[in-house]
Amino acid sequence: MLVVMKTQATEEQIRAVCQKIEELGYRAHSMPGAQRTAIGITGNRTEVEPGTLDEMPGVQELIRVSKPYKLVSRDVKPENTVITFPDTDASFGGPGLAIIAGPCAIESREQTMAVAELVSRAGAQFFRGGAYKPRTSPYSFQGMGEEGLKIMAEVRDKFGMKIVTEAIDNESLELVEKYADVIQIGARNMQNFSLLKRAGRAKKPVLLKRGMSATLDEFLMAAEYILSEGNYNVMLCERGVRTFSDFSRNTLDLAVVPAVKKRSHLPILVDPSHGTGKRHKVLPLSRAAVAVGADGLLVEVHYDPDRALSDGIQSILPEEFAQLSAEIRQIAAVVHRQVN
Repeated sequence: MLVVMKTQATEEQIRAVCQKIEELGYRAHSMPGAQRTAIGITGNRTEVEPGTLDEMPGVQELIRVSKPYKLVSRDVKPENTVITFPDTDASFGGPGLAIIAGPCAIESREQTMAVAELVSRAGAQFFRGGAYKPRTSPYSFQGMGEEGLKIMAEVRDKFGMKIVTEAIDNESLELVEKYADVIQIGARNMQNFSLLKRAGRAKKPVLLKRGMSATLDEFLMAAEYILSEGNYNVMLCERGVRTFSDFSRNTLDLAVVPAVKKRSHLPILVDPSHGTGKRHKVLPLSRAAVAVGADGLLVEVHYDPDRALSDGIQSILPEEFAQLSAEIRQIAAVVHRQVN
Protein backbone atom coordinates (compact mmCIF):
# COMPACT_ATOMS: atom_id res chain seq x y z
CA MET A 1 0.00 0.00 0.00
CA LEU A 2 1.16 3.52 -0.79
CA VAL A 3 0.10 6.73 0.92
CA VAL A 4 0.42 9.73 -1.42
CA MET A 5 0.64 13.01 0.46
CA LYS A 6 -0.68 16.31 -0.86
CA THR A 7 1.80 18.69 -2.49
CA GLN A 8 1.42 21.15 0.40
CA ALA A 9 1.67 18.51 3.16
CA THR A 10 3.89 19.64 6.03
CA GLU A 11 6.74 17.68 7.61
CA GLU A 12 4.62 17.39 10.76
CA GLN A 13 1.74 15.82 8.80
CA ILE A 14 4.11 13.37 7.11
CA ARG A 15 5.59 12.37 10.48
CA ALA A 16 2.09 11.90 11.90
CA VAL A 17 1.12 9.53 9.07
CA CYS A 18 4.35 7.55 9.52
CA GLN A 19 3.69 7.32 13.26
CA LYS A 20 0.14 6.09 12.64
CA ILE A 21 1.40 3.41 10.25
CA GLU A 22 3.88 2.22 12.88
CA GLU A 23 1.11 2.19 15.53
CA LEU A 24 -0.90 -0.10 13.27
CA GLY A 25 1.99 -2.58 13.36
CA TYR A 26 3.33 -1.87 9.87
CA ARG A 27 6.53 -0.22 8.66
CA ALA A 28 6.54 3.25 7.06
CA HIS A 29 8.98 4.24 4.31
CA SER A 30 8.89 7.96 3.59
CA MET A 31 10.17 8.69 0.07
CA PRO A 32 10.20 12.40 -0.86
CA GLY A 33 9.67 13.23 -4.52
CA ALA A 34 10.03 16.34 -6.63
CA GLN A 35 6.36 17.30 -6.20
CA ARG A 36 5.16 15.38 -3.16
CA THR A 37 6.07 12.71 -0.63
CA ALA A 38 4.92 9.11 -0.89
CA ILE A 39 4.92 6.77 2.11
CA GLY A 40 5.28 3.09 1.39
CA ILE A 41 3.72 0.59 3.79
CA THR A 42 5.31 -2.82 4.27
CA GLY A 43 4.72 -5.60 6.74
CA ASN A 44 1.00 -5.83 6.05
CA ARG A 45 -0.34 -9.33 5.33
CA THR A 46 -3.64 -7.99 3.99
CA GLU A 47 -4.81 -4.70 2.50
CA VAL A 48 -4.59 -1.74 4.87
CA GLU A 49 -8.01 -0.38 5.84
CA PRO A 50 -8.22 2.95 3.95
CA GLY A 51 -10.37 4.72 6.54
CA THR A 52 -7.53 4.51 9.04
CA LEU A 53 -5.26 6.80 7.05
CA ASP A 54 -7.05 8.58 4.22
CA GLU A 55 -8.80 11.03 6.54
CA MET A 56 -5.55 12.21 8.16
CA PRO A 57 -4.41 15.78 7.40
CA GLY A 58 -2.15 16.05 4.36
CA VAL A 59 -3.13 12.69 2.82
CA GLN A 60 -4.26 12.82 -0.81
CA GLU A 61 -4.92 9.14 -1.57
CA LEU A 62 -4.05 5.52 -0.84
CA ILE A 63 -2.89 3.35 -3.73
CA ARG A 64 -2.53 -0.41 -3.77
CA VAL A 65 0.84 -1.45 -5.24
CA SER A 66 0.26 -4.63 -7.23
CA LYS A 67 3.89 -5.48 -8.03
CA PRO A 68 5.73 -7.92 -5.73
CA TYR A 69 8.48 -5.33 -5.33
CA LYS A 70 7.01 -2.24 -3.69
CA LEU A 71 9.69 0.23 -2.65
CA VAL A 72 11.85 -0.10 -5.78
CA SER A 73 8.83 0.43 -8.04
CA ARG A 74 8.06 3.66 -9.90
CA ASP A 75 4.55 3.33 -8.48
CA VAL A 76 6.02 4.43 -5.17
CA LYS A 77 8.52 6.95 -6.55
CA PRO A 78 8.06 8.19 -10.12
CA GLU A 79 11.25 10.29 -10.05
CA ASN A 80 14.71 8.77 -10.48
CA THR A 81 16.65 8.15 -7.29
CA VAL A 82 19.86 10.19 -7.25
CA ILE A 83 22.60 9.08 -4.86
CA THR A 84 25.01 11.86 -3.92
CA PHE A 85 28.12 12.14 -1.77
CA PRO A 86 29.20 15.01 0.51
CA ASP A 87 31.85 17.44 -0.73
CA THR A 88 31.82 16.14 -4.33
CA ASP A 89 29.74 16.30 -7.49
CA ALA A 90 30.02 12.52 -7.88
CA SER A 91 26.62 10.88 -8.02
CA PHE A 92 24.59 7.96 -9.34
CA GLY A 93 21.27 8.35 -11.13
CA GLY A 94 21.38 12.03 -12.04
CA PRO A 95 22.19 13.58 -15.42
CA GLY A 96 25.85 12.67 -14.97
CA LEU A 97 27.35 9.26 -15.72
CA ALA A 98 29.51 7.65 -13.04
CA ILE A 99 32.71 5.82 -13.92
CA ILE A 100 33.98 3.27 -11.41
CA ALA A 101 37.42 1.95 -12.32
CA GLY A 102 40.20 -0.04 -10.73
CA PRO A 103 41.69 -3.52 -10.47
CA CYS A 104 39.65 -6.65 -9.87
CA ALA A 105 41.58 -7.31 -6.66
CA ILE A 106 43.75 -5.26 -4.33
CA GLU A 107 47.06 -7.11 -4.66
CA SER A 108 49.52 -4.69 -3.03
CA ARG A 109 49.84 -1.05 -2.04
CA GLU A 110 52.12 -0.35 -5.01
CA GLN A 111 49.75 -1.92 -7.53
CA THR A 112 46.71 -0.14 -6.08
CA MET A 113 48.29 3.31 -5.96
CA ALA A 114 49.66 2.97 -9.49
CA VAL A 115 46.26 2.03 -10.96
CA ALA A 116 44.45 4.66 -8.87
CA GLU A 117 46.70 7.43 -10.17
CA LEU A 118 46.14 6.35 -13.77
CA VAL A 119 42.35 6.04 -13.63
CA SER A 120 42.02 9.26 -11.61
CA ARG A 121 44.00 11.10 -14.25
CA ALA A 122 41.63 9.72 -16.91
CA GLY A 123 38.55 11.03 -15.08
CA ALA A 124 37.27 8.30 -12.77
CA GLN A 125 35.58 9.59 -9.62
CA PHE A 126 35.07 6.16 -8.07
CA PHE A 127 37.75 3.53 -7.40
CA ARG A 128 36.88 -0.16 -7.36
CA GLY A 129 38.91 -3.06 -6.04
CA GLY A 130 38.25 -6.30 -4.20
CA ALA A 131 39.60 -6.64 -0.68
CA TYR A 132 37.52 -9.83 -0.38
CA LYS A 133 37.32 -12.11 -3.41
CA PRO A 134 34.71 -14.90 -3.56
CA ARG A 135 36.41 -17.31 -5.97
CA THR A 136 35.21 -20.50 -7.59
CA SER A 137 38.39 -22.32 -6.58
CA PRO A 138 39.43 -22.38 -2.90
CA TYR A 139 43.04 -22.22 -4.08
CA SER A 140 42.66 -18.91 -5.96
CA PHE A 141 43.68 -15.56 -4.47
CA GLN A 142 41.03 -14.61 -1.90
CA GLY A 143 41.99 -10.98 -1.34
CA MET A 144 43.89 -9.04 1.33
CA GLY A 145 40.94 -8.45 3.67
CA GLU A 146 41.14 -5.48 6.02
CA GLU A 147 44.65 -4.62 4.85
CA GLY A 148 43.23 -4.17 1.35
CA LEU A 149 40.50 -1.92 2.73
CA LYS A 150 43.10 0.25 4.44
CA ILE A 151 44.98 0.62 1.16
CA MET A 152 41.76 1.71 -0.57
CA ALA A 153 41.17 4.27 2.17
CA GLU A 154 44.61 5.67 1.31
CA VAL A 155 43.48 5.97 -2.32
CA ARG A 156 40.52 8.09 -1.24
CA ASP A 157 42.75 10.35 0.88
CA LYS A 158 45.36 10.80 -1.85
CA PHE A 159 43.27 11.01 -5.02
CA GLY A 160 39.84 12.06 -3.76
CA MET A 161 38.00 9.15 -5.38
CA LYS A 162 35.13 7.42 -3.59
CA ILE A 163 35.70 3.76 -2.77
CA VAL A 164 33.52 0.86 -4.02
CA THR A 165 34.30 -2.63 -2.73
CA GLU A 166 32.53 -5.91 -2.12
CA ALA A 167 31.28 -7.46 1.11
CA ILE A 168 30.95 -11.24 0.92
CA ASP A 169 29.30 -11.93 4.29
CA ASN A 170 27.97 -10.15 7.39
CA GLU A 171 31.39 -10.10 9.03
CA SER A 172 33.16 -8.49 6.08
CA LEU A 173 30.28 -6.05 5.61
CA GLU A 174 31.04 -4.53 9.00
CA LEU A 175 34.57 -3.68 7.82
CA VAL A 176 33.52 -2.62 4.32
CA GLU A 177 30.99 -0.20 5.82
CA LYS A 178 33.76 1.24 7.99
CA TYR A 179 36.25 1.88 5.17
CA ALA A 180 34.29 2.19 1.89
CA ASP A 181 31.89 4.75 0.45
CA VAL A 182 29.78 2.19 -1.45
CA ILE A 183 29.11 -1.41 -0.37
CA GLN A 184 29.03 -3.85 -3.26
CA ILE A 185 26.95 -7.03 -3.10
CA GLY A 186 28.24 -9.43 -5.75
CA ALA A 187 26.38 -11.69 -8.15
CA ARG A 188 26.93 -14.78 -6.01
CA ASN A 189 25.25 -13.04 -3.07
CA MET A 190 22.30 -11.45 -4.87
CA GLN A 191 19.95 -13.84 -3.07
CA ASN A 192 21.88 -14.05 0.18
CA PHE A 193 18.91 -12.61 2.02
CA SER A 194 20.54 -12.23 5.44
CA LEU A 195 23.37 -10.24 3.81
CA LEU A 196 20.85 -8.11 1.88
CA LYS A 197 19.00 -7.32 5.10
CA ARG A 198 22.26 -6.39 6.82
CA ALA A 199 23.14 -4.11 3.89
CA GLY A 200 19.71 -2.56 4.31
CA ARG A 201 20.68 -1.51 7.83
CA ALA A 202 23.98 -0.01 6.69
CA LYS A 203 24.51 3.73 6.46
CA LYS A 204 26.34 3.57 3.13
CA PRO A 205 24.95 3.25 -0.43
CA VAL A 206 24.76 -0.27 -1.84
CA LEU A 207 25.67 -1.46 -5.34
CA LEU A 208 23.78 -4.69 -6.03
CA LYS A 209 24.96 -6.91 -8.87
CA ARG A 210 22.57 -9.10 -10.82
CA GLY A 211 22.85 -12.82 -10.13
CA MET A 212 24.31 -15.05 -12.83
CA SER A 213 20.90 -16.52 -13.76
CA ALA A 214 18.55 -13.99 -12.19
CA THR A 215 15.42 -12.74 -13.90
CA LEU A 216 14.56 -9.05 -13.80
CA ASP A 217 11.88 -9.61 -11.15
CA GLU A 218 14.32 -11.59 -8.98
CA PHE A 219 16.87 -8.79 -9.37
CA LEU A 220 14.38 -6.14 -8.28
CA MET A 221 13.11 -8.29 -5.41
CA ALA A 222 16.69 -8.60 -4.13
CA ALA A 223 16.92 -4.80 -4.11
CA GLU A 224 13.57 -4.71 -2.30
CA TYR A 225 15.16 -6.60 0.61
CA ILE A 226 17.66 -3.77 1.06
CA LEU A 227 15.12 -0.97 0.81
CA SER A 228 12.70 -2.75 3.11
CA GLU A 229 15.29 -2.47 5.90
CA GLY A 230 15.51 1.30 5.48
CA ASN A 231 18.46 1.87 3.11
CA TYR A 232 17.06 3.64 0.05
CA ASN A 233 20.46 4.46 -1.50
CA VAL A 234 20.67 1.42 -3.75
CA MET A 235 21.99 1.12 -7.29
CA LEU A 236 21.72 -1.91 -9.54
CA CYS A 237 24.46 -3.36 -11.75
CA GLU A 238 24.07 -5.55 -14.83
CA ARG A 239 27.15 -7.80 -15.09
CA GLY A 240 26.08 -10.44 -17.58
CA VAL A 241 24.12 -13.65 -17.19
CA ARG A 242 24.84 -17.29 -17.98
CA THR A 243 23.62 -18.42 -21.40
CA PHE A 244 24.58 -21.01 -24.02
CA SER A 245 27.01 -18.49 -25.57
CA ASP A 246 30.55 -19.87 -25.79
CA PHE A 247 32.43 -16.80 -27.04
CA SER A 248 32.26 -14.71 -23.87
CA ARG A 249 32.36 -15.30 -20.13
CA ASN A 250 28.76 -14.15 -19.75
CA THR A 251 26.12 -12.57 -21.97
CA LEU A 252 25.84 -8.87 -21.20
CA ASP A 253 22.09 -8.17 -21.14
CA LEU A 254 21.92 -4.51 -22.12
CA ALA A 255 18.18 -4.83 -22.76
CA VAL A 256 17.72 -4.97 -19.00
CA VAL A 257 18.78 -1.30 -18.67
CA PRO A 258 15.67 0.27 -20.24
CA ALA A 259 13.56 -2.48 -18.65
CA VAL A 260 14.80 -1.50 -15.19
CA LYS A 261 14.29 2.19 -15.91
CA LYS A 262 10.67 1.56 -16.86
CA ARG A 263 9.89 -0.41 -13.70
CA SER A 264 12.16 1.13 -11.07
CA HIS A 265 13.47 4.49 -9.92
CA LEU A 266 16.85 3.02 -8.90
CA PRO A 267 20.02 3.84 -10.90
CA ILE A 268 21.45 1.01 -13.01
CA LEU A 269 25.08 0.61 -13.96
CA VAL A 270 26.77 -1.84 -16.35
CA ASP A 271 29.89 -3.94 -15.73
CA PRO A 272 31.29 -4.79 -19.19
CA SER A 273 34.35 -6.49 -17.68
CA HIS A 274 32.46 -9.37 -16.06
CA GLY A 275 29.78 -9.11 -18.70
CA THR A 276 32.18 -10.20 -21.44
CA GLY A 277 35.25 -11.61 -19.70
CA LYS A 278 37.46 -10.48 -22.58
CA ARG A 279 39.57 -7.33 -22.68
CA HIS A 280 38.88 -6.50 -26.34
CA LYS A 281 35.11 -6.48 -25.73
CA VAL A 282 35.09 -4.02 -22.82
CA LEU A 283 35.36 -0.81 -24.87
CA PRO A 284 32.63 -1.56 -27.44
CA LEU A 285 30.21 -2.81 -24.76
CA SER A 286 30.94 0.28 -22.65
CA ARG A 287 29.95 2.47 -25.57
CA ALA A 288 26.77 0.47 -26.03
CA ALA A 289 25.91 0.65 -22.32
CA VAL A 290 26.05 4.45 -22.33
CA ALA A 291 24.01 4.61 -25.53
CA VAL A 292 21.26 2.39 -24.09
CA GLY A 293 20.87 4.58 -20.99
CA ALA A 294 23.10 3.16 -18.22
CA ASP A 295 23.80 5.51 -15.32
CA GLY A 296 27.44 4.49 -15.13
CA LEU A 297 30.12 1.89 -15.78
CA LEU A 298 32.09 -0.46 -13.55
CA VAL A 299 35.36 -1.26 -15.34
CA GLU A 300 38.40 -3.33 -14.37
CA VAL A 301 41.78 -1.70 -15.09
CA HIS A 302 45.26 -3.11 -14.47
CA TYR A 303 48.67 -1.86 -15.59
CA ASP A 304 49.97 -5.44 -16.01
CA PRO A 305 46.87 -7.60 -16.54
CA ASP A 306 48.84 -10.65 -17.68
CA ARG A 307 50.25 -10.91 -14.16
CA ALA A 308 47.08 -9.96 -12.28
CA LEU A 309 46.10 -12.26 -9.43
CA SER A 310 42.43 -12.09 -10.42
CA ASP A 311 40.61 -11.73 -13.78
CA GLY A 312 43.51 -10.21 -15.70
CA ILE A 313 42.06 -11.45 -18.98
CA GLN A 314 39.12 -9.01 -18.69
CA SER A 315 41.08 -6.04 -17.28
CA ILE A 316 41.86 -3.26 -19.73
CA LEU A 317 45.11 -1.31 -19.81
CA PRO A 318 45.29 2.29 -18.51
CA GLU A 319 45.63 3.70 -22.04
CA GLU A 320 42.53 1.76 -23.07
CA PHE A 321 40.65 3.19 -20.11
CA ALA A 322 41.67 6.71 -21.13
CA GLN A 323 40.29 5.98 -24.61
CA LEU A 324 37.08 4.57 -23.09
CA SER A 325 36.65 7.67 -20.94
CA ALA A 326 37.07 9.99 -23.91
CA GLU A 327 34.71 8.04 -26.16
CA ILE A 328 31.85 7.68 -23.70
CA ARG A 329 31.92 11.42 -23.09
CA GLN A 330 31.10 11.90 -26.76
CA ILE A 331 28.34 9.29 -26.67
CA ALA A 332 26.92 10.73 -23.44
CA ALA A 333 26.40 14.09 -25.13
CA VAL A 334 24.30 12.43 -27.84
CA VAL A 335 21.91 10.97 -25.24
CA HIS A 336 21.80 14.27 -23.31
CA ARG A 337 24.06 13.13 -20.47
CA GLN A 338 27.53 14.06 -19.32
CA VAL A 339 30.26 12.21 -17.43
CA ASN A 340 30.67 13.34 -13.83
